Amino acid sequence: MPRNRGLHDREAKRADIVGAARELFLSDGFERTSLSRLAKAVGITPNTLYWYFEDKDDILVAVLTAIVTEDAAHYASVADRPLTDRLEWLVDRLQRVGPLVSTVHERAAKSETINDWHNGFHAYAESLFAADIAAAGLSGPDADAMIRIGTFVVEGLLTHAPPPGASRAVIDQLVNAISRQPLSGGAHS
Repeated sequence: MPRNRGLHDREAKRADIVGAARELFLSDGFERTSLSRLAKAVGITPNTLYWYFEDKDDILVAVLTAIVTEDAAHYASVADRPLTDRLEWLVDRLQRVGPLVSTVHERAAKSETINDWHNGFHAYAESLFAADIAAAGLSGPDADAMIRIGTFVVEGLLTHAPPPGASRAVIDQLVNAISRQPLSGGAHS
């Protein structure tokens, strides 16, 4: 047997588990998806899952990472568009996995694995519009605050599912706020 076959087989099986978990987590929810059911969907025993993942949270992180990796590849198609369009694209992409957004927020306080992933995702999402914040003349605490406001807006749109058109209006207001004078650095009357 070729020396790397075991590694290839392991990676293929991990990918199978992640694919099945993604489908089950999105259709039935993270909490309602048992490891037994996931293992059965992949054709392995539940204990075999632990050869590939530490626990269910580790599987969720692998699913989330796969989704973000796919989205990052597609982001190139909108990277040169205005900030409003890019934020709308981000919200639209994340709405596809809306139930997992809630799961991440629920699990982050209980799981270091999920919390670490969540913090990393925030850093990634914030990096998508940090240059726009700087280009608008915001820096230091003002820039940090606006980046956090943008993150909160995106998360709010995902967790509260506004009616059609409302997301764009909220994003438009956020981008308008970014393009105004700096928050604490401007002249006050």
